[in-house]
Amino acid sequence: MNPTRRSLMAAGTAWTLLPGPVAGAEGAGGLHIATFRADVTPPKGHPCCGGWIKPIEVVDDPLEALGVVLLGAGKPIVLCAVDWTGILNEAHVAWREALAQAAGTTPDRVAVHCVHQHNAPFACLEAEKLVAAHAELPHIVLPDFHARAVDTVRAAVAAAIGKAAPVSHVAMGRAKVEKVAGNRRLDRDAAGRVKSMRGSACRVARLTDMPEGLIDPDLRTVAFYNGSRKVASLHYYACHPMSYYADGRVTSDFVGLARKARQAEEPGCHHVYFTGCAGNIAAGKYNDGTPKARADLTFRMLAALRASEAGMEPEAVKTVSWKTAEMLPTARVKPSVAELLASIADKNLKGAARNRPAYEVAWSRRLEKKIPVVVSALTVGGVSLLHLPGESFVEYQLRAQSMAPGGKVAVAAYGDGGPWYIPVKEEYPAGGYEVSVAFSDDSIDGIMTGAMKRVLAS
Repeated sequence: MNPTRRSLMAAGTAWTLLPGPVAGAEGAGGLHIATFRADVTPPKGHPCCGGWIKPIEVVDDPLEALGVVLLGAGKPIVLCAVDWTGILNEAHVAWREALAQAAGTTPDRVAVHCVHQHNAPFACLEAEKLVAAHAELPHIVLPDFHARAVDTVRAAVAAAIGKAAPVSHVAMGRAKVEKVAGNRRLDRDAAGRVKSMRGSACRVARLTDMPEGLIDPDLRTVAFYNGSRKVASLHYYACHPMSYYADGRVTSDFVGLARKARQAEEPGCHHVYFTGCAGNIAAGKYNDGTPKARADLTFRMLAALRASEAGMEPEAVKTVSWKTAEMLPTARVKPSVAELLASIADKNLKGAARNRPAYEVAWSRRLEKKIPVVVSALTVGGVSLLHLPGESFVEYQLRAQSMAPGGKVAVAAYGDGGPWYIPVKEEYPAGGYEVSVAFSDDSIDGIMTGAMKRVLAS
């Protein structure tokens, strides 16, 4: 089914266009939580990161889709984190519709996010159709595998519902992450334009000697309790999650390895990791791309996961709310769709220069169909969980903390990946890689900030 606005309404989604009222639900009586886990590791030969790095040759550790379903506060609420590079546009709608069907809810009450590892699938079904028309181009995602993965997670959600545990308390903890994150956009000329990027891995002393720059140094954990028993811990940190990649070896990388280690330490609690607003944040200051660096980053993340849960003070859950607001940003004018289609067809171009334009065409066509991006927030007691699209800059996460009472908000980005990078307005004139692959113009800043304010409003 083509996920147009009409089909979403037919599926039972209650949409509310900005600047109208915000959709919400209140209540905490009989709150329960169900936890789910599914293996979404692609097969050998599947493309990684949209088809412009080496496809899968070896699986070092599996990729997972993990999450929770909250029941008892209106229709069920589903939160899911996937060890993939991204899920975009029609594919993201398909995931939300499938998980909603499994949980007995509506797609607007489902938040699906990617952790954003790069040796992993980057799923856009419309972009895949565009490149599939050119036999010489590598695939972006294999649709049959994508459909199987969605069905696997759907089944895991459905099976989890019958095993839900009561939720009586919630707590938020936080801990500083030592020597992991740094801002990527520090190297600038006199006019403030970005000259070079300190990426996920970096061996240029001039760049690694620069300070961390603007980051959010803290990892936040939101934990749900059944009496004194911790049932689920949701972890949030803003940093690109790659130590090294493009070698054909599937891995959940240092954030996933740390999550798995924490899960092994505490098997009675379900641990889920969400990447925050990391569009301009990566580990390059502290990572030279070696196996030792991956091990060091994993150890530092695991230490922060442990520390964030130490000394938590659970509070009884008295209220629960779920609020949504839609976004329909404006696609950037240049390059035009005609120019993008020409690039896809140009056999003199290679790799990302032909595949990447397919993602931007998909975004432009999606906006023409007026298929919105949904921003949502779950507030349990005094703790909020904010769900944002794309590769949002860390400034949005810091803004959210200023909007939420007491700053008690955990932010997951990398939801619907359709817009790709989402810089703040002030960064567009500075250029750089992130701005070059921001598929909307700078008006998206005001649109998304407005949506954040509405869903975080008490």
